[in-house]
Amino acid sequence: MENKKITVNDILEMKKRGEKITMLTAYDFPLASLVDRAGIEIILIGDSVANVVLGLKTTPEVGMTEMIHHSKAVTRAVKRALVVGDMPFESYQINPKESVKNAKRFIQEAKCDAVKLEWFDKCLEVTEEIIKAGIPAMGHIGLTPQTADKLGGFKVQGKDADTAKRLIEQAKALEKLGCFSIVFECIPDKIAEMITKELKIPSIGIGAGINCDGQVLVTHDLLGFLERAKPLKFVKQYINLNSEIKKAIEVFKKEVKEGAFPTKDHSFTIKEEELKKI
Repeated sequence: MENKKITVNDILEMKKRGEKITMLTAYDFPLASLVDRAGIEIILIGDSVANVVLGLKTTPEVGMTEMIHHSKAVTRAVKRALVVGDMPFESYQINPKESVKNAKRFIQEAKCDAVKLEWFDKCLEVTEEIIKAGIPAMGHIGLTPQTADKLGGFKVQGKDADTAKRLIEQAKALEKLGCFSIVFECIPDKIAEMITKELKIPSIGIGAGINCDGQVLVTHDLLGFLERAKPLKFVKQYINLNSEIKKAIEVFKKEVKEGAFPTKDHSFTIKEEELKKI
């Protein structure tokens, strides 16, 4: 595996070659380092940090302070992957005039390579200004968690002809503006395939079927790090770290209670002659 830093152009070339693109989230140094060393091409510092790390109920609750903080931790770790900062709700939807300034913070302050924006009413004008400022941008259509309340909740989007056509129009408009890729979230697989074939830029699917140019998941879901009452349909859990970590912690507790830890192997000593001087 090459150690060369991946660029936006590399991601575009992968689409041309028909090579699948992999993307995962990371929010801290150790996880980002693992994801990078595993060879994932794109690392997203997702606003999903709100749910899976900070214990917040919705992604709009996380702001620029938290996103820049976590982004800095990730970029310190990453040597190879393209790092994308997820612009939080407050950074471009509450006051679109602040969007370029906030996007620049991800690049200049947090050292990200690009930013991602979810579709909203003024998405095109905001995205255009960010791209004009020389900042690579990734779009996001379909289910947009930041504005899910306006979409009728966390539901699959594009299930009828009218809304599917709207998704096609959104994707084409984002491509025309200069986005280097677009996330398709919770879109019927046939619609995602149709749009993917029409775009020259890569589609990154999450709950959008196998025919997208790439796939993204929240790493904590992939690893089974959290207990979820109802697993998300589009998530494949590759390991259940939740139960494994809990077991390890229970063993630690048991050994401490029984006096089995720490042993001499985990302790430091002092010479007897020094001890006698005390």
